[in-house]
Formats: sequence, structure tokens, C-alpha cells
Amino acid sequence: MPTIIPFPTRYSAFALCVVGLVACLAFVLVSPHLWLAWIGVVVFAVLTGTGVHDLRQARHAILRNYPVIGHLRFLLEFIRPEMRQYFIESDSEAAPFSRAQRSLVYQRAKGDPDNRPFGTQLDVTLAGYEWINHSMRPTKLAGHDFRIVIGGTQQPGGANPAQSADAGPPQGGRASPSGGGEAHAVASRGANHPCTQPYSASVFNISAMSFGALSANAILALNKGAKMGGFAHDTGEGSISQHHRVHGGDLIWEIGSGYFGCRNDDGSFSEERFTANARDPQVKMIEIKLSQGAKPGHGGVLPAPKVTPEIAAARGVPVGVDCISPASHSAFSTPTEMMHFVARLRELSGGKPTGFKFCLGHPWEWFGIVKAMQATGITPDFIVVDGAEGGTGAAPVEFSDHVGAPLQEGLLLVHNTLVGVNLRHRIKIGCAAKVITAFDVARMMALGADWCNAARGFMMALGCIQAQSCHTGHCPTGVTTQDPLRQKALVVPTKAERVHNFHRSTLHALQELVQAAGLDHPQQITAHHIVRRISDTEVRLLSNLVMQVQPGALLGPLDEQHNVFRTYWPLASAESFQPVTQGPKGLVEGFAMAA
Repeated sequence: MPTIIPFPTRYSAFALCVVGLVACLAFVLVSPHLWLAWIGVVVFAVLTGTGVHDLRQARHAILRNYPVIGHLRFLLEFIRPEMRQYFIESDSEAAPFSRAQRSLVYQRAKGDPDNRPFGTQLDVTLAGYEWINHSMRPTKLAGHDFRIVIGGTQQPGGANPAQSADAGPPQGGRASPSGGGEAHAVASRGANHPCTQPYSASVFNISAMSFGALSANAILALNKGAKMGGFAHDTGEGSISQHHRVHGGDLIWEIGSGYFGCRNDDGSFSEERFTANARDPQVKMIEIKLSQGAKPGHGGVLPAPKVTPEIAAARGVPVGVDCISPASHSAFSTPTEMMHFVARLRELSGGKPTGFKFCLGHPWEWFGIVKAMQATGITPDFIVVDGAEGGTGAAPVEFSDHVGAPLQEGLLLVHNTLVGVNLRHRIKIGCAAKVITAFDVARMMALGADWCNAARGFMMALGCIQAQSCHTGHCPTGVTTQDPLRQKALVVPTKAERVHNFHRSTLHALQELVQAAGLDHPQQITAHHIVRRISDTEVRLLSNLVMQVQPGALLGPLDEQHNVFRTYWPLASAESFQPVTQGPKGLVEGFAMAA
């Protein structure tokens, strides 16, 4: 009896394609004028050829084992994010923004009603649920254009704040910059020059997004919306492009480690080119970018093919050459040099508010910057705290998921440290990371922020659908692509109006929250106003859950302070970003104490 070798079922689809091709060829021979037969020949020939190719290729094992039908797996994988977003995920499931959050932005951007009937969709009994306490005597405010003044609080001449009346006991003498080369040359020039052009900023602004990461039409729409609404537009580290200048909206010029827009040919900082851009009346503030929430401590490369003439002109780099952003700055190498660099940029800009943005990392590095402020008498006009949950562009997964402090922890440490050394009144604090709603703004202010920035919120106002293809150049809405056909779909006048609407509606909602709490300005919101559920039977004020340092508390003994100050403050130095230690053992013991 002959042995029967069963035909593997994984080849069934391929076999059916071959049978279909043979059958269609037979029909063509019998009825050559039957057009359906000819179509069948073409279709099955393509499928059969695909199957042959699948069997011969060596890249995908699944296609070798399942010719033709294996492509269905790749198709389903390709459309999985869209299917999940539209049909599977719940309205409150954040990945990274929930459908409810996105819908709210779309409604406000379009000017549609954003009221919701039938009560909240949130489970108010779950741990982590938060609310703001209301007053039985709400206030009535005239408008929602909440503003703060940034700059104008520095002491001229480099006066040491540790020797001023409100600063407590002296913290040591005036430090001189250390180091050499470019860092020493740039950072050590000049004394502290005060801000002479303070900026009246909205409490809600567009966060840093570069031209190159965003399309030309997206930049045009964002800046026009900012002009219409009277709020600020951060350029991102890609510098000021021609598209930022068309509509004249207020700009915060971000200076990254690549010094784009203010660099020499070798990539070092250029005072002359910085001055030319910084003194443009459209530029209202100067922001030094130390790190960003998406990938703190990581540099970047814009590949040569993406360095178009427009991008090259904005950044001051050659066309068609890799554009490199180093992981760290070359203009300074110590906290003290950094403070002198801040003062120098403030002077070169003509006295405009100058500060820096960072995502909190090693606590002793941040404390070293604060000690440099004390030692030099130089303070930035503002600090923007970026949270690790932020980020509009692509980043390595490990960096997105596991590097950098989340916004709440970073903001609390920055605010409390400045309070503890009596410098908080001289420095405004901004923050950014998943700020979408008016409650998000109110909560960040309760934790110590003076204003909030949003990037992805304004991207959604432009029409972003969270396709998460920002880094591919295939953005379906034209927001994050340099493809001229794709970005043409983004109509600037319409999208600018949506940007304006989103800002206005969010601040109107913030006004209603402030009124309900019985306050006159969102800056009056404190951690005492926010309540958090701990369990199904316990709630606590946020003020009882988060760190709070008393004014001047860090100028004396640290015995009663939070462990982060007791452990890391002594390790910090104004003269180095490295911890002060008697060797590796001492540093390890310090970490053990913190744990």
C-alpha cells in the first residue's frame, strides 16, 4: 500500500491561487473574449507569483511557511493601531491620550460645545481620582486672559542673594568660573545684566516644537493662532524659520546644544549670530534647552536627506549634511559657567527674559545649579520643567519609558528648592507634559508652576489624530511631515483659528474653575485646593501628600528636611555637575541613604 504524504495546510492558500490560475487560463483558451477570465488570470498570476517569491525569500519565516496568506498577518498588524483606537479602546484609556481627551481638544478647537450630559464617565471611587474644592461664594471674573510677568526681578551687578535681607545667612563667597576652552570663554564674560524687557505671558502657551519636526504649514498655523490669541509660541531647538516670522506671533527662542540659528561653522556658539536673532522684536524670551522629557540626556541627528534648504537656512547648517544635536552644551561645563552664560545671553538679547528648560535627572546637578545662583548672584528669569511623560517627537523606547523624572516630581523639587533658598520670588516656573485640560493647568499651578505649555494639545488642535507616525514622514494630517503634498492638506487659516479657539476655550474653562474655587487668579490655586482619593474610604488634600519646604529652610541645618535634600544637597557643587564625594564608596553610601 503506497504511503500518502499529506499536503501541509499552510500551503493551502498558495495551492488555491495556482488552481485558480490554471482554471482561468482554461477559460481563456475556451472563451478568449470572456473578460472576467482575463481579469482572473491577472489576479491569480500576481498571487501565484507572490507565493513563489514568498517561498524563495529568506527574510520572513512566516511567509516561507505560509505563502500568500502570511501577508494577511502583516496587513492586520499594520492597521492594528487604527482598529484599536476606533473600535476597541475605551474613552478613558490613555495611550498616550485618551479618546475623551482628544475629543475635548477637537471640540474646543472647532468651537463646538464641550458640555457633557448625564454625568462624569470617570469612576470617582478609584484611587488617584482628583478634584478641586469649590467655594460657597464663587467669584465673578471679568475675563479669562490670565497673564504673568516674566523677568525684571534680577539684582543688577551680580549681587549675592545670600547676602541680601531675604536670603538668610551667607552661603559662601563669589565663585569664579572654572574650566577652559570655549565654555570658559563664553560663560565667563560680563557680570549679571538684569532683564529690562519683561514679558507679559499667557498662563497657557505652545510648547517647544521645531520646524523640521513639524511641517511649514503647521508652524504657520501655530504662530498665526498665537498671534490671534496673544500667547507665546516656542520655536523648539530648530531655531527661527521663515515660517515663524510670517504672522508675527510672540516667540520663545529655544537654544539647544546644537546652537541652531546662533552657531559658528564648527558648531560652537556664535555671539554675533545670536544677537542678530535675539534682538528681533518678535522674540520675547530666550530659553536654553538642557534636556527634554522625551529623551533627556540623549542627543539627536537629523539625517542628511532631511536637511532641506529651508531647514538648513533656519538652523545655520549646510544643506544635505547630517545635522547633529550633541547630548550636552559646549558653551559651559559647570553650573557656575551656566549662570554666566544665562547672564551673557540676557545681555546680548538686549535684556530679554532668559532662562532654561530641563527634565529633572540627578538631584545633585539641579542643586549645583541652585548653588551657582547663590554663589554668583545670577538667576534665570524662568525655568521650564519638562516631564518624562512629555515628547512630541520620536525617541528610543528605553528613554521614553524609563529615563527622566515625571513632571510632578520634577516640578515639586524645582519649586521647593527655590523656596528653600529664598529665590522662588525671582524666578518664574513653567512646565510641560500632557497638559490638555483646564484642570491640568490648575493642578500644575497647585504644585508650583506659574504657567503651562502644551505641545501635543496644540498638535491635536491642528488636526493630529494620534496616528503616532510623526517620525516616518507619513503623517496623515500634514502636521509632522515635510512632504509638500501631505502638508498641503493642512489649511493654515482654518487651523490657525482652531489653535486660537483651543487656547481661548481652555482658558475660559480655567476661568470657571478659578471662579468656582472663589479665587481671582489661577496663581492663587495651591495644593490645599486639590483633593486626591487614596482608597475607597479615604481622601486627602494634595498639600498633605506632596513635599512642601518652608522659605529659607535650606539655608540652615538640613536635619528636618526631606531625604532628597539631606542626602543630595551636600553632594552638590556650583563648580561641577559631578557629585562631591570622597570616592566611589561615599557616593554609593549617599545613594543608600536616599533609598
